[in-house]
Parts: sequence; C-alpha cells; structure tokens
Amino acid sequence: MLFHLSTDAEDPQRVATVLAEIMGGKATPFPPVAEGSWVAHANDATNTLVEVYPAGTLLVEGPDGTVGLPGPSRQRSAVHFALGTSLSHDQVYAIAAREGWPVETYSRGGMFRVIELWIEGARLAEILTEEMQQEYLDAVRLDRWEQALAEGPAPHAKAA
Repeated sequence: MLFHLSTDAEDPQRVATVLAEIMGGKATPFPPVAEGSWVAHANDATNTLVEVYPAGTLLVEGPDGTVGLPGPSRQRSAVHFALGTSLSHDQVYAIAAREGWPVETYSRGGMFRVIELWIEGARLAEILTEEMQQEYLDAVRLDRWEQALAEGPAPHAKAA
C-alpha cells in the first residue's frame, strides 16, 4: 500500500492545491523537509498524501533524517504516480484546461485506461476515475499481469 509520495513543482502550493482538488481533499504547507513545500491530503481512509517540493529539490540524508536541498535544475524523470479520483473524466479535463497542463486519455495495452495529466507540463500523474480504478485493479492482479506477459506486449494507444 502506498501512503505518500513526493514530486517537485515550480509552484508547489498551486500543484498541491490542484492535486488535493482531484483527490477530494485539501492542501497545506509542508515545512519539515524543504522550505516552500506543500502537501496534498486526500482525506481518505489511509490519509494518502502527495508531498510537493520546490522544483529541483534533492532529498538527502541529514543528521536528523531527510533534508531537502536546492538542486541544480529540474528535469523530466521516470518518476510518476497513479492517483484515484471521484471526479469525472470531463472534470479532470476541465481542471487541466484551467491550469494549462497537457492532458490525454490512453489505454495501457488494452488492459486499463488512464488520464495522463502532465503537472506543469513536466511531471506525469496518471489520473484514474472510479471506472478506471476498477480496470486498473483488475489488470494489475499478479495472475492477470503474468497472463498479459505470456501473450506478448500490446501497444499503448489513445483511448476512444
């Protein structure tokens, strides 16, 4: 079970506020690790959090635990996350349009669909509506995953 994750953003408060809106929760400041950080609270049964640090923050070991230090620059990375929402597909698209963030719906090899929301155009969040959440849960069961691997790769494609 994933309890929280972190990402970075040019405008951590704005990004945390949007992610909290998608999760049906609230954004608050998050000062323990790096100044200017915010956190999106899902306000769900497991208190899911998305920590949002200032762009380029590097997490390093400190004498009292993790410390966030300014990094040299912000680059794209392989880090991404899937986030469930009770919002509709159209509501997620409306938020993306309002924020000016790229968004598109894709099928992952015909197994499940995701809304690819590119936070500030640089960080990938896969948004799953309630219908998509069930597709995802069904698809990533170990037995289904092994079956799909045995059948060979299927391409990703834009969803209809």
